[in-house]
Amino acid sequence: MLDESNTTSKETGAEVVARLNRIPIWSLSWLFIGVIGVGFLFTFFDIFDINVSFIETCTEIVRSCTPATASSIDYLGLAVTLNLVGYVIGTLLLSPLADRFGRRDMLLVTMLITGIGSAVTGFTNNLVAFDIARLITGLGIGADLAIVNTYINEVAPSRQRARFTSIIFLMSALGAFFGIWLGLLLTTPSTKFPLGLPFAMAGPSFTDGWRVMYFIGAALALVGLSLRFQLPESPRWLVGQGRVEEAERIVSRMEKRASRTASLPELTQNDRAIARASLEASDIRHTFSSYTTIFSSAIYRRRTILLLVVWLLAYVTVYAVASGLTSFLVTLKFAPPEAGMIAAIGTFGFIACVVFAAIFGDRLERKVWMPISAVLTLVGALFIALAGDHVGLSFLGSAILFAGFNLWVPMAYTWTTENFPTRARTTGFAIVDGIGHLGGGLGILIIAPILPHVNKVEAVVLISGFLIVASIIAQFGVKTKGMALEEIAP
Repeated sequence: MLDESNTTSKETGAEVVARLNRIPIWSLSWLFIGVIGVGFLFTFFDIFDINVSFIETCTEIVRSCTPATASSIDYLGLAVTLNLVGYVIGTLLLSPLADRFGRRDMLLVTMLITGIGSAVTGFTNNLVAFDIARLITGLGIGADLAIVNTYINEVAPSRQRARFTSIIFLMSALGAFFGIWLGLLLTTPSTKFPLGLPFAMAGPSFTDGWRVMYFIGAALALVGLSLRFQLPESPRWLVGQGRVEEAERIVSRMEKRASRTASLPELTQNDRAIARASLEASDIRHTFSSYTTIFSSAIYRRRTILLLVVWLLAYVTVYAVASGLTSFLVTLKFAPPEAGMIAAIGTFGFIACVVFAAIFGDRLERKVWMPISAVLTLVGALFIALAGDHVGLSFLGSAILFAGFNLWVPMAYTWTTENFPTRARTTGFAIVDGIGHLGGGLGILIIAPILPHVNKVEAVVLISGFLIVASIIAQFGVKTKGMALEEIAP
């Protein structure tokens, strides 16, 4: 009787998953895009706010740190690295809990931790406390990125996963935009445009702009946390847990919403077979841990190794630009306000590329976009290096630079999520993206001492080269475009 009940449950669950896979359009409330996106807006606000503001932070809490000597770069590496260490620890510990206890509940936990970390950062008065606060913030950010990407890819239409990952990532672009521009406004002195902002607020009478930024981040986290209570659980995860009736109710609502504007195709035996095979592989009672699921399979071990190498290399470039561009430019003899302005202009390229990715991202294989993004990153960096006194060329280069490495991220997020099965999807993402983030911190620590000894062209080629190598290695990965998740990773 037990076996018969288990078989019936799997058959019903397979039917539910097959029905979910055949929905051709976004079928949850569009409000949920914003709900998830607010969390991403805060996460990337936190990642990018250190880019411009750290020069003032360092000046205020480290006596030997001054803008004139560009010495902030000497302290930035440890702050970013500890944030990324927290990222790795948080994602490896908390993300697997989303495979065990659900995506939605863990999204609440991760946002709470991240908000606490940002608030604590704003109250710090010395470098040690600042670095520890950045580590705490990283604990939440790492897991949050893994769970958000898992969630959005499990509920998005099979043929539009890159699109909806990119739409969510648009909120990330806005977070980066506000993080950098507020940094320019609140933490740099008034400087004649285009070398700075004439209405920037930092000065002898206002030196706490960097604190205000972290308090803003904490407020954004609070908003994101309150909104996430509205999210439904992932139907795929519910089916995997044997909670088929709950999954069926959510999918029925999704079908009803979708049928208002699109016709639902008939289910085929192949659709059902793909879903059934995935459930057979997952073992509905979850005998094994999500880590065991990945490392006991030769297929998933190979995918994990390849993706880990790709992310380790890619994040060297990504974090060198995202968190360190302003400090790096100051090291290369740009004035701090000018360096901040160049980074701030880059956010327009960030937003433009994400809109582009949302429209065109599903037209090519994910891994094909990666060398395209790497070339754009290099071209933009070279524009900055060769611009000389032509500020307009520096601004153009920054926009191209930000467009390049931020085209990489949503495509790689989508691809990484697709490589792992539902029963261990968040864990798989956490392993490769989490450990991969160490490349970002180590890259800054390694690159920073080299920059004073090379020219601008050599510096930007060095920074961009890691992304180029990563894009080449990515070509050995699997194709995923337009396929059901259960077909890619049973």
